[in-house]
Amino acid sequence: MKYPEWTKPGVYGALVGAAAISILGFTWGGWTTAGSADEMAQNLAAEEVTLAMVPVCLNLSEADAERTAKLAILQDAKSFQRRKAMMETGWATLPGTDTPSRSLADACLAGLKLDGS
Repeated sequence: MKYPEWTKPGVYGALVGAAAISILGFTWGGWTTAGSADEMAQNLAAEEVTLAMVPVCLNLSEADAERTAKLAILQDAKSFQRRKAMMETGWATLPGTDTPSRSLADACLAGLKLDGS
């Protein structure tokens, strides 16, 4: 069987074009794979849960009998030590868990609006 002359360049052009479209789509076009879309969804969900828990953290801080002493410790801590100090207060522990959340500690510190933060 004899193929027309344009067959070989046409097939190569189609392959190169498909590769180019794929590369452009995934880099600049905003295309994502199922794995990266799932990862983005998980990250967004975790951020939203943290934001939803900030009022709980602030309410725990207001209800704490040792609030004044703990706030003094937080204010005296250097900026890079504040997250650890916040986690030690117990205010950044999500209900139903035993360990404090680092992201909730950061968000709660921002919600407390300590001087010098």
